[in-house]
Amino acid sequence: MKYIPNIIFTLLLIGGVSFFASNVKKLIRNIKLGIDVDRSDQKKLRLSNMIRIALGQSKMVTRPIAGILHIIVYVGFILINIELLEIIVDGILGTHRVFFPLGGLYNYLIGVFETLAFLVLATVIIFWIRRNALNIKRFVTLQGWSKQDGNNILYFEVVLMLLFLTMNAADYQLQILGAHHYAKPGGIAGAFPISSWLIHPLLEGLSEGTLIIVERTAWWLHIFGILTFLNYLYFSKHLHILLAFPNVYYADLKPKGHLNNLEAVTKEVQLMMDPEADPYAAPAENADDISPAKFGASDVQDLNWVQLMNAYSCTECGRCTSSCPANLTGKKLSPRKIMMDTRDRLEEVGKNIDANKGEFKDDGKQLLGDYISKEELWACTTCNACVEECPISISPLSIIMDMRRYLVMEESAAPTELNGMMSNIENNGAPWPYNQMDRLNWVDE
Repeated sequence: MKYIPNIIFTLLLIGGVSFFASNVKKLIRNIKLGIDVDRSDQKKLRLSNMIRIALGQSKMVTRPIAGILHIIVYVGFILINIELLEIIVDGILGTHRVFFPLGGLYNYLIGVFETLAFLVLATVIIFWIRRNALNIKRFVTLQGWSKQDGNNILYFEVVLMLLFLTMNAADYQLQILGAHHYAKPGGIAGAFPISSWLIHPLLEGLSEGTLIIVERTAWWLHIFGILTFLNYLYFSKHLHILLAFPNVYYADLKPKGHLNNLEAVTKEVQLMMDPEADPYAAPAENADDISPAKFGASDVQDLNWVQLMNAYSCTECGRCTSSCPANLTGKKLSPRKIMMDTRDRLEEVGKNIDANKGEFKDDGKQLLGDYISKEELWACTTCNACVEECPISISPLSIIMDMRRYLVMEESAAPTELNGMMSNIENNGAPWPYNQMDRLNWVDE
């Protein structure tokens, strides 16, 4: 009977971590559905970007209020969960504050964790008010699951911080009473600067038995909440907590105005412009390696794996859309929606594969048309504002351009204005409908 709680805890821990691992495996599988692309160059620069942007939150503070609040929650939540290591050891071995022998350092750490927990609690409340009461446009436009998901995370964090402080307050009072298993030789284990005044006064009149129930209940709910939160991440926009680091590391390092060219098209143009080339020559042996099966992208499998990781990493913060000139002028385009739609379609494809024993069965749907409309794609001005604004280096523009490429090269479905421009370039060497010989007529006038 003595070891039953330890066994239950161990099984709960194994079950929670195993379910999380299975979801991570599914996540990696879905990302690998994308086309392979090499992002192994400039490793030092990539590592520097990851440390500066993902770890250092450098792009978050371009909007100071939201950025500083986010850093408080980010740092607080990460550091507080260091204590999770002690909770795991205590849960498995049945010990109590196993790292107490660290002495003054231990007291300092617990004090810092409590202070951060209070700051996180206050900041999360401010975040909730910003999301739900201040009518900030980029949050107001979120509806349904996306809105609820953002609030769910805030509720999670409030509950976890309160449970952490309640657990500590009850533990502190039990140590004062000298309760068996809680009392430590030489004094109190830990410093409790927040829980001692915020929650402890509510517990002072309780009996030792009641205090143990409060402490154990808060302890079990805290660890259960952390494991629940861990497994909720896969279904939430807060997957960026894990993916922000690889997402920044593998981001495109080329200048933002650079658009990649299809090698097959480049070769074709070079052949057309080479007067010595034989148009009837046999194709090269590696022609199949150059020519893609499809130009551009109409579904998630046509995108590369970095773009699919971008979709899973999207924080839905809306900075991209709030800076998009097309969106600001009333156009249908929302870069945030592009990323959310890509993720939703990728999840749908993943479920299709799961339901068909590892094989994708054509469901008659695709990203283009069923999720993202042509109107959205052609509204983009390719200004790169969305890419510049994203705090974790996501590129909605790359997906837009690949889907545009499909429309033009596979379906010949470019807008009339664009077809006219391209015809003029082909015939006149310029976007305007004037003969090249007439270009300088304006000088005479």
